[in-house]
Amino acid sequence: MIAMKTNKRIIIPLFVAIVIGAAVIILWIFSGGEITPGMVEPDKTPAAAGAGTVNAEIETVTEWYDAVGTVQPRTQARIEAQVSGQVINVRVNAGDRVSKDDLLVELDDRQLESRYSQATQSLKTVVSQKEQARQAVNAAQAAFAEAESAYNRVKKFFDADAATEQDLEQARSRYLQAKASLKRAKDGLAGASAGVRMAEEMVQEAKIGLGYTKINAPANGEVLKRLVDPGDMAMPGKPLLLLKTPGGLQLEAYVRESLVRKIHPGKTLRVELSTLQKTVDSRVEELIPYADPQTRTFLVKSKLPNIPNLYPGMYGKLRIPYKQVELVLIPRTAVYEVGQLELVMVKSADGWGRRYIKTGNIYGNRVEVLSGLSGNETLKIKEPGDGE
Repeated sequence: MIAMKTNKRIIIPLFVAIVIGAAVIILWIFSGGEITPGMVEPDKTPAAAGAGTVNAEIETVTEWYDAVGTVQPRTQARIEAQVSGQVINVRVNAGDRVSKDDLLVELDDRQLESRYSQATQSLKTVVSQKEQARQAVNAAQAAFAEAESAYNRVKKFFDADAATEQDLEQARSRYLQAKASLKRAKDGLAGASAGVRMAEEMVQEAKIGLGYTKINAPANGEVLKRLVDPGDMAMPGKPLLLLKTPGGLQLEAYVRESLVRKIHPGKTLRVELSTLQKTVDSRVEELIPYADPQTRTFLVKSKLPNIPNLYPGMYGKLRIPYKQVELVLIPRTAVYEVGQLELVMVKSADGWGRRYIKTGNIYGNRVEVLSGLSGNETLKIKEPGDGE
């Protein structure tokens, strides 16, 4: 019993010592030392002496602000109805190309056709009335001329004592009656003429309204959206289609108010189109001088070049330079990765040593070093077969 207790006192500490030693060895193999940016540990590996080298460099780099935006047509037309009516036919779909005056949408025209027929019939009626009024004027004019002539003749006879005062009075009465009849006839003709003009305007209005039931393309373009189907009710102010007309595309981006002073119409900026994996030059065409009170941003419209497979509604970023900063940059091939850690091999007077670093933004084939290097260090380039 005593021997067994003695063995346990020996075996347990020995086992613990073995486990701790193994853990230390494993940690040393995978981490190579404490994880402290900037710490150098000598490396006695002879192969490091002949490795390719690069220098860490301090450079002035432009910082960019990416304003998120959406690709939109520079010019587009909202196709709306000018009259109310039920849609009976839509001849286009989204993506269709159309030419100027192509028929796009048809509305039910039965009510407007009836109104046009009524206006046409009313016009015929008032034209007939005007003709009757003209004939009445001609008859009244003839009667007035005859009564006037008789009155003048009787007046001469009366002055020569060849006619009585009664004869003169009768002739004068007929003359005044004919004159009044002529005036009524002329007033009737004027009223009939006004009626004709009003009827003609009603016919023209009905004709225009009937023409509005056929909605045609105002210009060459491409249908962006179809917003109605047969059976829907069309009315003024309600869009039926969105049509992209010639003029190209633009990026509409919202820029924070602190950067607006760096932007003006005519300025060339870069636009990143992530979906197409392209970055292109773009010219600022318009800056809306009004900030959104919710986001404190300004709308900037920037013209895009013609790019295959670029469509309205796609995502883009307007890149705005806003400050210059000094950074430590090294080639990405000089960075070793050990799990979640990053390190470089730094040359010193004592040879090569590991140094833990923290990287930031990537600039092409180089990477920013946030901590661990101060610049002008000589680094080893990672070679094929180097372990990480």
